[in-house]
Amino acid sequence: MSVLKKVIVAVLLFSSFSYEQGNAQVNGGRGLTYVKSAWNLAPGYLLMYGNTRFFGKVGKLNLAQNITSAVTFWDVQGSLSFNYGISEHFELAFSPIIYQDTNRGGKGYNMIDDIFLSLKIGSYGKKGSSVSYGFDLSARFPTAKDHNIIFEPYSAGKVSFGFTGRLSYARDPLYPEDGLSLHLNLGYWNHNDVGQQLTNISPTVDLVRVESPTQEFLYGMGIVLPSDKFDFSMELYGNAFIQQPPPTAFSRENVAYLAPKVRYKAQRWLSLDMSLDIRLAGNNDQTDYSLPGVNPLPDQPNYPTWRMNLGAQFTILPTTVYSVSERDILMKKAETRRELFEQIIREQRETEAAEEELERIKEERRKAERELERLRRILEGEAKRKQQKKDQ
Repeated sequence: MSVLKKVIVAVLLFSSFSYEQGNAQVNGGRGLTYVKSAWNLAPGYLLMYGNTRFFGKVGKLNLAQNITSAVTFWDVQGSLSFNYGISEHFELAFSPIIYQDTNRGGKGYNMIDDIFLSLKIGSYGKKGSSVSYGFDLSARFPTAKDHNIIFEPYSAGKVSFGFTGRLSYARDPLYPEDGLSLHLNLGYWNHNDVGQQLTNISPTVDLVRVESPTQEFLYGMGIVLPSDKFDFSMELYGNAFIQQPPPTAFSRENVAYLAPKVRYKAQRWLSLDMSLDIRLAGNNDQTDYSLPGVNPLPDQPNYPTWRMNLGAQFTILPTTVYSVSERDILMKKAETRRELFEQIIREQRETEAAEEELERIKEERRKAERELERLRRILEGEAKRKQQKKDQ
């Protein structure tokens, strides 16, 4: 299959939403390309997100001493993400990577690659507040044939797991995605790779056995500026290894990317995305190519200098989104606003009632203190009179 055909197939058929650097799961729900929001899907909503990301470079391959050859390296990935709102605070995400270039001998790609599963617990925060929070519990299942792939985050072919804390701020808390919003993610990933043997480009050569579990800290922050038809966003994301992968692994360096993005809201049930990942850090290739079986690579760091993302998000459920009118949307928003106002009024009344009860208790305490003071004075007067009679 030619490079052009791979790109076309990945774009048109297998598109995926790129996952966070450091093996976090595909972000197919609410949020940005890499940075996830703290807002879960509404109960009963099912979204499918498809996206492809690709990168290419011509480099020099060292065949022997003083002998080089020009070679083109491509990295194309395509996958899907299905996100379902279970309840107000729980969401389930199932995200298989359908296609992944490996740049190895043979067919040179995985079909199917690994699968991510995530439970998202979020949409927490005070009613009417601009700040929401939540967290994810995620796992990666090694269903791919090849792992430890150049230009991709480290993976060792073992079940790995992690969690991510999410914090979001919305300028309009009633309709958070209609106004400016800020998002912050902090996470941890454990690759659970102790005892695993890694292979490099040569798939038949066993290399270093992993002795300590690879662990990393994940981070991301982003801003979204929405309009009627377009959303503009910018995000900064990356990772920092707590325990690096073994020396023969690809992508064992810390990395950071800046990712501008444009989303076109074609329909209420369809959005089209385009974003570009620009690498800010991670240029120092730390892979040890001196060990037997570690094939030399072109003059290119393990992480792509750039990476293009194209994607589309579809609302599958509820089916009413296909027929709902603008009037229905406005009525729904008005109903949401009314419910929120009623909730605020109820909470205010409860607060006022509690304050009134507290004031009543304080007044009763003051009355009791006055009664005690009167009783003390009476007792002191009686004692004084008795003493005077005794003295007489």
